[in-house]
Amino acid sequence: MKQMPPRPTIKEEDIEEAFLKGSGPGGQKINKTSSAVQLKHLPTGQVTKSQATRSRSQNRKIARKLLAEKLEEMEKGPESRRAMKGEVARKRKASKTKKAKRKYRNLDRGDSVTGTSEGIGDELGSDDELPRAGAHGDMIEGRKVNNSDVHRHERAAENEPIR
Repeated sequence: MKQMPPRPTIKEEDIEEAFLKGSGPGGQKINKTSSAVQLKHLPTGQVTKSQATRSRSQNRKIARKLLAEKLEEMEKGPESRRAMKGEVARKRKASKTKKAKRKYRNLDRGDSVTGTSEGIGDELGSDDELPRAGAHGDMIEGRKVNNSDVHRHERAAENEPIR
């Protein structure tokens, strides 16, 4: 993996800072306090607003970081730190998707995850055999049953008169 570029920095004299009242969810506390931070980079005119937390100092740090990343992306393009992180995340997602497709393609062909096809489709045997419930109870025809219910159902079916 390539070495990540150093984190970008901005000169304080190039920034105009304003504190705004927040908006959105959060109710009265957000609407009354001026904890949202808006930064404007004077040389480029780029504006960033942060209202991530209720703390003005944390929002200042977050806004500065966002503005620095924006400026670096404008300057360096695909060589910027943000673009490189996005590319790594995109590759990871593509790899996971490819792996999942390969897994389900193998299952559709009849291969199990280990590569053998023994036992697939042979769970019940013949069509008229009733499934056996587990010791703790399973669902059959929409209701929870245990082994004694299954055996009672089998005995009732054997004793039914033939019509």
